[in-house]
Amino acid sequence: MASMSIGVSLSMTNVIGRGDDVARLATAAPTTLKLKHQKSSRSWNFGRKRRLTSRATRTVSYSVGEEKIKKNLRVGLICGGPSAERGISLNSARSVLDHIQGNGISVSCYYIDAHLKAFAISSAQLYSNTPADFDFKLESLAQGFSSLSDFAEHLVSAVDIVFPVIHGRFGEDGGIQELLESRNIPFVGTGSSECRRAFDKFEASLELKKHGFMSVPNYLVQGTEVYESGMAQWFTDNRLDLEVGKVVVKPARAGSSIGVKVAFGVKDSIKKAVELILEGIDDRVVVEVFINNGHEFTAIVLDVGSGSDCHPVVLLPSEVQLQFHGSGDPEEDAIFDYRRKYLPTQQVTYHTPPCFPIHVIKSIREEASLLFQKLGLRDFARIDGWYLAPTSNISSSSETSRGRKSGNIIFTDINLISGMEQNSFLFQQASKVGFSHSKILRTILHRASSRLPHLTCSYESSHLLRGSTTLKTSGDVQKVFVIFGGDTSERQVSVMSGTNVWMNLQRFIDLKVTPCLLSPSLTNSSGAFPDKTESDLDNREVWLLPYSVVLRHTAEEILAECLEGIEPDRALFTSLLQKQVMEDLMDGLKNQSWFGGFDITDELPMKFSLREWIKLASEAQATVFIAVHGGIGEDGTLQALLEDEGVAYTGPGVLASRTCMDKVMTSQALSHLSEFGVHTISKDVKRTEDIMHETISNIWDELITKLRCLTFCVKPARDGCSTGVARLCSAEDLAVYVQALKDCLPRIPPNTLSKTHGMIEMPNITPEFLIFEPFVETDEIIVSSKAKQQLSWKGTRRWVEITVGVIGKRGSMRSLNPSLTVKESGDILSLEEKFQGGTGINLTPPPPTIMSKDALKRCKQGIELIAETLGLEGFSRIDAFVHVETGEVLVIEVNTVPGMTPSTVLIQQALAEQPPMYPPQFFRVLLHLATEREFE
Repeated sequence: MASMSIGVSLSMTNVIGRGDDVARLATAAPTTLKLKHQKSSRSWNFGRKRRLTSRATRTVSYSVGEEKIKKNLRVGLICGGPSAERGISLNSARSVLDHIQGNGISVSCYYIDAHLKAFAISSAQLYSNTPADFDFKLESLAQGFSSLSDFAEHLVSAVDIVFPVIHGRFGEDGGIQELLESRNIPFVGTGSSECRRAFDKFEASLELKKHGFMSVPNYLVQGTEVYESGMAQWFTDNRLDLEVGKVVVKPARAGSSIGVKVAFGVKDSIKKAVELILEGIDDRVVVEVFINNGHEFTAIVLDVGSGSDCHPVVLLPSEVQLQFHGSGDPEEDAIFDYRRKYLPTQQVTYHTPPCFPIHVIKSIREEASLLFQKLGLRDFARIDGWYLAPTSNISSSSETSRGRKSGNIIFTDINLISGMEQNSFLFQQASKVGFSHSKILRTILHRASSRLPHLTCSYESSHLLRGSTTLKTSGDVQKVFVIFGGDTSERQVSVMSGTNVWMNLQRFIDLKVTPCLLSPSLTNSSGAFPDKTESDLDNREVWLLPYSVVLRHTAEEILAECLEGIEPDRALFTSLLQKQVMEDLMDGLKNQSWFGGFDITDELPMKFSLREWIKLASEAQATVFIAVHGGIGEDGTLQALLEDEGVAYTGPGVLASRTCMDKVMTSQALSHLSEFGVHTISKDVKRTEDIMHETISNIWDELITKLRCLTFCVKPARDGCSTGVARLCSAEDLAVYVQALKDCLPRIPPNTLSKTHGMIEMPNITPEFLIFEPFVETDEIIVSSKAKQQLSWKGTRRWVEITVGVIGKRGSMRSLNPSLTVKESGDILSLEEKFQGGTGINLTPPPPTIMSKDALKRCKQGIELIAETLGLEGFSRIDAFVHVETGEVLVIEVNTVPGMTPSTVLIQQALAEQPPMYPPQFFRVLLHLATEREFE
């Protein structure tokens, strides 16, 4: 192939604003992208040596004569830690970095590994999917510190204030706080002694009782020697059946529902408590009465006081409503677990504000504010609890004391460092009362800084009004519509992708970016075979969304909020609560010189038909950034509609989209490339309806004969890259899979099939065709934080799985550095491993100990040949197997609208470029390529 190149130059000067992570580029040379074709119980003791040096060394403003010189506030962002939540910590740190960097704040990033060793890391590392992506190479990649004391000494001179975002142990139990206090280092959040009392669930319950608040009746298990008689007496005291009484068993010192289980009866409770202890999660386990007939909620508390004055204001709480369907497992359905918290699914729905009576919400806010003060908390926190119905099994009379008037409100968990992912409760609730991400985080920083007069805050919060659904702009501003949602099983990932694109692009002051929801179709929700018609497309709706609505967790939540927003009674209810919260906030903020007012508006959403929306985009001369995964967003339909109106859009064109959406067509289009080292996998396509009516054993025998193997990979012919994909090792596995389709199950639980696997998300709509392929055995890559050699692989088969992005114009697409995919829960990558931050391991680029430079070069050439052959343009992602010696490529599939979530491999690969492309730059380049599109 002839060598070709194009240049895409984007000057970042004077276009990036709003305190983003690439503000430093504003003073650099213009960025040019050249696309060429080529044990848990412990006491944290740090010797509590106090530095007596003057704190003036941390002053960030000083005077020369009468002229005041202002310097950036230096923030040390610390993430990681020893708990299982370190992946979520990475997500939180990334979000904080994105929204505070710049405009008078400079951020230095630090990471503490599972063994409590500290490292100074680059900001690029925060965009990894999980700490395991880089743990094994930290010694050579980052600056390590010999001890935590050495790390603290470094912080004394390197930063003015620390923003800790370590969740769980060492972050919320007082560990990191005690380390910082031992060196007089200012930090955001609650002090160490208060953290210790609030973090331990049993100790916290005692504190609640001490201050007159209700608490859930509980029993503490310590060690593996548990006396059945003591547990039985507790069951009896709380009117629980000794054999089947329902309780919750959870570690006393772990967050995010890690290790939380439901148990039935005394023996089962003891068994599960001992299991948690033996697993090493915690040696203190709490057994609690399971709350029946209660409504779960969570509330962010923000301290808007100054100095030593505490002025806590509770924002609009969120109701957590579990959806009891899908698994049939009463234990799994009963709790708000880790998966429900961090992977958007319809298993849980959030309502902000809650669907409670207004006097109940008022009581929650009053009581949570009082609890914040009584426990000595600082700056911000998240408090979880329950609103008890009159028929609840928890008696308010027995637990309420000292005149507490809210006998129907019970608090259960104190979260001292609340999760700060893009659509976390912190940002959801803050956005409902006028705070953007940047504004709420900077408000928290201002509050923490105000405790130390020498920390003169010279930085300012942006006062750019956002969240407007109007299209009026002034000056030379480019309009961008980011569309996401739809009705495929990947619609929740699409929401994550679209939200991330919107948040990154809105940092450019020369762009007017409007988030848009392609609402889930109501006509194809029964699981019937889809029948896409012109009338169906006419019935599709698109909503223009205000800021706060975008931050819902699922497409269904966003749609419900849109409908609520235009429903008079609910809109009035929300408006009254918003007004009260904002007045409470202003009582504390009105005298703060740095507070310039709220910076987002909460306007009404606007509804259009799909065709009306496309005409609107045409009239506004907007570029459409497509983030709709699967369905009409990826099969060429939306692309064709946009082309008909002359609207520029991101990603490949109509023909390439249609070809890549159909996995059989993709293989056929590439079947002639074997001589160039590009191969395809043999396939057998079967109609799903036929399979449902045939004998399973006959189908299995036929597959063995036709594909000449004993193990198969099954997947829908036209669906997303993770949906319905499973490894089948026997006819019995096939029978389970087919039955799941017949029953329209939303998912197949882990390890249901004969081979170990994770959760299998099933198609939202029964696929018309299924593809069966020989299962390709690859070499197992092990990334272990316990092993001395943390990265290991046997390399007997010499094939590994990769995923790689391609970017550029048609005919000159360039391959980014591939990522090796590491499967943690079976032979097929789960939805979490692909899209949920904090899970899944990707090694970018492939370590040279696994793939040589020559093999990597040949692999990238093969990937570029695939892109050229399929007519790809803009950007796409190619999944394949690659031979580590020859660089030969065996194609799995091509995704023309790949995942664009905050930790997606595309962002990691862009950051691996030289020079690195941070997310705002990366998405801006993709937008630029869309405007350069030439329609066929």
